[in-house]
Amino acid sequence: MSLEITFLGTGSAYPSPARGASALVLRREGQCWLFDCGEGTQTQLMRSHLRAARITKIFITHLHGDHFFGLPGLLCTLSLQSNPDASKAPVDIYGPLGLRSFLWRSLELSHSQLLFPYTVHELVPTQDQCPAEEFRDFSGLDRGEVLSQGPPGRVLHLDPGEDSYLLVEDEQLVVRAFRLFHRVPSFGFVLEEKPRPGKLNVQKLKDLG
Repeated sequence: MSLEITFLGTGSAYPSPARGASALVLRREGQCWLFDCGEGTQTQLMRSHLRAARITKIFITHLHGDHFFGLPGLLCTLSLQSNPDASKAPVDIYGPLGLRSFLWRSLELSHSQLLFPYTVHELVPTQDQCPAEEFRDFSGLDRGEVLSQGPPGRVLHLDPGEDSYLLVEDEQLVVRAFRLFHRVPSFGFVLEEKPRPGKLNVQKLKDLG
C-alpha cells in the first residue's frame, strides 16, 4: 500500500501569505483524504501537484475556525469542477458533533447546490475533552429542518472497549478517531495498516529441509 502525505497548511489561528491554515492530504491508491480544511485550503490545493477532484474523504479534528472554515468553499469549488452524476459515491466527511448543521446552514444560506452527494459522520464528544466551561451540547442542532433536508450520515459514539471511534475499515486498513483534550472537543485520527501475510514457497522450504 502506497501512502503519501502533503502538507497544505501548518499555520495556527489564521493563514498568512506564506503559510496556510491547517490542512494536509494523504494520497492513497489514487484517492486523496483531506485532514482539516482551514481557510484557503482550496488555493493551496491549486498550488500543489494534487487534484482536488480526487478527494473522497475529509476528516476535521475540531471546530475551531482555522481547522474547518475552508470547508464550504472547497465543497463549492469541487462542485464547479464536477458533472452531475447520481451514481457517484458521496464524499465522506468526519468531524465533531455540530459539523453537519454548520455545513448545511452555510450551503443553504449561500444558495449553494452541490453537484455531488456528501455525507457527514459526526463524532459525539465526551465532556472531559475540554474545560467544563467550554463544553457545548450540540446534540439538538439537527432536529427539524436540518434533520429532514440536511446531508445523511452516521452519529458515532465512543466505543468504551476500544476507547475510540471506528470510522473506516477495508481490506487494507482501519481508521479510528481518538479523543484529545483541547479548548473545544478535539479528535486525533489513526490509520492502522492491517497485517499483510507474506508469500511462502512451501515447496522451496521442503526442498531445503
